[in-house]
Amino acid sequence: MKTFSNYSILLLLVFSIACSSKNEKTSESESTSKTETVQSKKLILFFGNSLTAGYGIEAEDAFPGLTAARIDSLGLDYRVINAGLSGETTASGLSRLDWFLEERPAIFILELGGNDGLRGITPSETKKNLKGIIQLVRGKYPETVIVLAGMQIPPNMGQEYTKEFSELFPQVAADENVELIPFLLEGVAGNPDLNLPDGIHPTEEGHLIVFETIWVTLKNLL
Repeated sequence: MKTFSNYSILLLLVFSIACSSKNEKTSESESTSKTETVQSKKLILFFGNSLTAGYGIEAEDAFPGLTAARIDSLGLDYRVINAGLSGETTASGLSRLDWFLEERPAIFILELGGNDGLRGITPSETKKNLKGIIQLVRGKYPETVIVLAGMQIPPNMGQEYTKEFSELFPQVAADENVELIPFLLEGVAGNPDLNLPDGIHPTEEGHLIVFETIWVTLKNLL
């Protein structure tokens, strides 16, 4: 029986290390390439509260996730980031916005104000904060298309407050010259079959309807 010399064993060891190193470099190169491909796609940023975050359901079943799935199915050159945070008000949204503006969004979808209304924050304050958010985005990225999602609330705070609140969204959209979705929860709000037991957050079926409401506006901007 033939035996390997020390020299032959050394050659095999060197060859094995070289092949392993080559495979690792190839894997790293492929990973880097995939990351660069994703980063090269234009960004759609959803900035909102628990509605955007998909409270009570899986993130991919919330309307930003459904938007990403539709975009992928159509092979469009966009990617979606969900920057929804439960409990967010317009004031807290304005204070944390800088964290999400390291990269220019091609489209910025602003869904805030609902928690303001539920907490009885004065509509003038909500309006000021929404304008502040829009102006901050536009000041940094003038070419970003901004979409404002309109909101309505139950009449718990009184008819006058409810009316003033619902009117502030079209006023802000007109003043700041941004796209407006008149009422984000159209066809969903108030329907117990489309909302979780809290009566506020949509179910998966509700989010499908919200997504279609958003898509009516969004598809014309892509």
